[in-house]
Amino acid sequence: MMVMMMANTPSLAVRWGMVLLLAGLAGTVPVAAQSAPALAIMAPGELAAARARLESFNALSLAGIVRTVGLDDPGPAIQVVLAGEDSEAARRAGDWISGYALGNAGLVVLFPARSPVYPHDTLEDVLRHEVAHVLIARAAGGRDVPRWFHEGLAVAVERPWDFEDRSRLAWELMAGPRLRLRAVDAMFEAGPAAQSRAYSLSAAFVRDLIREHGGTAPAAILRLVRDEVPFDRAVATVAGQPLGIAEDGFWERQRVWTVWMPMVTSGEAFWLGVILLAALAVWRRRRHSAGIRRRWQEEERAAAERERAAQGDGAVRAHWLDPE
Repeated sequence: MMVMMMANTPSLAVRWGMVLLLAGLAGTVPVAAQSAPALAIMAPGELAAARARLESFNALSLAGIVRTVGLDDPGPAIQVVLAGEDSEAARRAGDWISGYALGNAGLVVLFPARSPVYPHDTLEDVLRHEVAHVLIARAAGGRDVPRWFHEGLAVAVERPWDFEDRSRLAWELMAGPRLRLRAVDAMFEAGPAAQSRAYSLSAAFVRDLIREHGGTAPAAILRLVRDEVPFDRAVATVAGQPLGIAEDGFWERQRVWTVWMPMVTSGEAFWLGVILLAALAVWRRRRHSAGIRRRWQEEERAAAERERAAQGDGAVRAHWLDPE
C-alpha cells in the first residue's frame, strides 16, 4: 500500500537522504505540457527502462489536476526521482510503499520495482497521485491541510471512480465503524490494511463534498487556506455548515449501505455477495499487477542486454585499435 509522506519542512535525515539519492542519479529530462506542471525525471542507470516509460507519460493529463486545485500557474518543475531498492529512500520507506511526495519541497520519489497497490494500478497512476499532492500543497500556499483531504483529493483527481472503488467503499461502510475524519487521518499511519480503508473513506468523502457543493469546492477551500483561514473554517465557508455537520451528512447519505441494504437482503446471501465482490476485485488487481511486473522485468532485461552488447562492442573496438 502506498503511503504519502507529506511534510512542511523535511527533516534533516530526509534532506540528507535526498542529497545522497540525487547524487547517484543520471541526467534530468524535463517533461512539460501547456497548463500542466513540468516534470524533471531523474533515475540511476539501472532504472533506465522505467525512466523511459515515464518520459513518454502524457503530462497534459495533469492539467485537470491543476485546474481542480485552483492553481493559475502550476509553479516550478516538480522533481521526480526514481529510486532503486538499494537506495537510502527505499530503505527508509515501508516495502508496501510505491511512492511518496514532499509537497512543499516539490519532490516526488517513486520505487519502480514495487508493484502498486490500491488505489493505484500502474507506475503512471502513482506518479499522478504524487504530483497531485505537490499541486495541492502549492494551492494551499504550503499551509497545513489534513491528511484525509490531501489523500482523498489526490485519489479523486487522479482517475474516475471505478468498480473496485465502489466495492471497497461498500465493504468499508458495512463492515467497519462510523469514523470521524480525524480518526481516518490516524489510519494512514497504521499499516497497509488500515491505509486501504483510509484511502477509500477519504476519497469517498471528498467526492461527496464535490457532488454536494460543486467541482470548484476543493479549489475554494485551498484558496481560503492559502489566505490563512484555518482548514475547518474554510470547509465551513464553502459547504455552508461546520465540518462536523458535513461529516454527519456524508454518513447519512451512505445509509443505503449501512442500514437499508442489510435490512432488505438476507444476511448470509448479502455477506457472501460482498465477499465475492471483494475477492473478485482483489483477484483482478493481482492479475493486472502480475502482468505489469512481467512487462517491467522484460524491459529491464532488454535494457541490460543492450548495455552489455554496447560494452562488448567497445571492448572489440579497443582491441583492434591497440592489439597489444
